[in-house]
Amino acid sequence: MRDIFIHIALLLGMPPLLLGVINKTKALFAGRKGPPLLQPYYDLFKLTRKHVVISEVTTWVFTAAPVITLTALLIAGILVPQGPFRAPLGFTGDLILFAYLLGLGRFFTTTAALDTGSAFEGMGAAREATFACMSEPALFFALLVLAKMSGSLVLGDLLHAPLVTTGWEAEAAPLVLVAVGLFILLLAENCRIPVDDPNTHLELTMIHEVMVLDHSGPLLGLVLYGAAIKLFVLSSVFLHIVAPFQSGRAGLDWLAFVGEMLGVAVAIGVVESVMARLQMRHVNYLLIAAILFCGFGFVLLVR
Repeated sequence: MRDIFIHIALLLGMPPLLLGVINKTKALFAGRKGPPLLQPYYDLFKLTRKHVVISEVTTWVFTAAPVITLTALLIAGILVPQGPFRAPLGFTGDLILFAYLLGLGRFFTTTAALDTGSAFEGMGAAREATFACMSEPALFFALLVLAKMSGSLVLGDLLHAPLVTTGWEAEAAPLVLVAVGLFILLLAENCRIPVDDPNTHLELTMIHEVMVLDHSGPLLGLVLYGAAIKLFVLSSVFLHIVAPFQSGRAGLDWLAFVGEMLGVAVAIGVVESVMARLQMRHVNYLLIAAILFCGFGFVLLVR
């Protein structure tokens, strides 16, 4: 029960901190002081105190989408174990539910953008849907590799496979390929550089930000909070591949998990500091590379 409580507390409270670490890392690379580490929390609190402005042409979809998206991401976060601990919820085939919960959140985000009747937001929704067609196969290939290793279709068992599988050195090559593919997927799904710049408002480069331009006040806060939770969940999935750790002591394992999550945030900040955003026509090449990395990992495992 204690581990479940810690799991839910981290899922609800830690995601904005990852954004703060990313921003702080980018500021250090640029030689600036940067915003406070807890600035994302301040921004979310500030948005809850503002009024909501809703266009007359929108329907209930526009106001319901942030709530549904956030709910879907929270359920996905409950399915994903944190570190060596078991997830609060798990059953055979829940990996499919996990993938489709991410898809459900994306569907309502893009639908809310289309609901505004804005061609600008429609452009962002089209880009999001197009790139999703290439990111989802990479995710499924990665899950297939872990399913083969664990012999299970329970998401928790899948993600713990690199931790408990004996003789994992023989399967190091597939895991390395999956890790590279999942890191690309992590950047793409969270609209980070080099796929998208979350701080830009240039028409030619925007993907996620353009879809939420009409959201304001608490609705915008829900969108930003949901995006932070998605970053947290996918980072947790990535960590099970690159840094599985278990000491047998619950306190140390939780501290290690938190430290590793902060390390992923630093790595994302470093990538965004040393790379430029790709041209839009080159993003699909990056996502195809993610599919190939994860796909070849599966081929090597079933050879």
